[in-house]
Amino acid sequence: MNRRDFLKSAAIAGAAMALPTVLDPILTGLNAAEKTDLAVARGTPPAAITRAAVDALGGMKRFVSRGDVVVVKPNIGWDRTPEYAANTNPEVVAALVGLCLEAGAKTVKVFDHPVTDPRRTYKQSGIADAAAAAGAAVTFMDDRKFKDMRINGRSLKSWPLYTEIFEADKVINVPIAKTHGISRLTLGMKNWMGVMGGWRGRIHQRVDESIVDLAMFIKPALTVLDAVRILTDNGPQGGNLADVKRLDMVVAGTDAVAVDAFGATLFGMKPADLGCVRIGHELGLGSMELARLNIKRIKL
Repeated sequence: MNRRDFLKSAAIAGAAMALPTVLDPILTGLNAAEKTDLAVARGTPPAAITRAAVDALGGMKRFVSRGDVVVVKPNIGWDRTPEYAANTNPEVVAALVGLCLEAGAKTVKVFDHPVTDPRRTYKQSGIADAAAAAGAAVTFMDDRKFKDMRINGRSLKSWPLYTEIFEADKVINVPIAKTHGISRLTLGMKNWMGVMGGWRGRIHQRVDESIVDLAMFIKPALTVLDAVRILTDNGPQGGNLADVKRLDMVVAGTDAVAVDAFGATLFGMKPADLGCVRIGHELGLGSMELARLNIKRIKL
């Protein structure tokens, strides 16, 4: 360190020491938020642990600015009610909508591309009513808004994607944790299949590479994994309550690979057991090395 740098550092340190003590808790909170890689909140109700997880990362104002148009993208894939854990928990979705509006968002949009009939799926999942009650604009996807985009990934070179995702100022990915017959699990990265047009089944031939291609192309501000209930077998659709396990957990982070890596452990798997997590880590999308991450755990 040269003399100029030393004097500069000393001045900053002196200024910090001169700050009123009333600011100490604020500074401590900011430092803690900056160092937190993942927030894992457990307890009830789902809205409370969702808020706790986001707060542990610094609060929604860290991610959403006043006047933003925000997309909250849940999994609304199947004609199932919430207890079957086939779709994102509606209370988690509603909580995120509320937090975005509290942070000053102009509009919060909620939509997905269901596998089953959209009108039944939106209603049965509970998400349409809960998100609308929280202040979101809940819409069905418009086929005219899919546009072919150059992805230039390892597997996906181009694909029709939903334009409203890219027109938004901020995007929050809010998947549910559940099993999948082809990819083993469906978590955050795979949730982006819900913004794909065309015949999505084609990517199952190279599903892990394709999922990572999408995850590298779409840039969410935040990923919030719903593990209030997880589907442990016969996913992604489920249909048997015996396959559902209640964890009362929400996991949040800005690193999509890390969130999915943690999600894998909820099913007794190692992060590297999931192809998309391993590939995402290798390509530098994020880190699957949970032992190296600062994971803040909150119990309500």
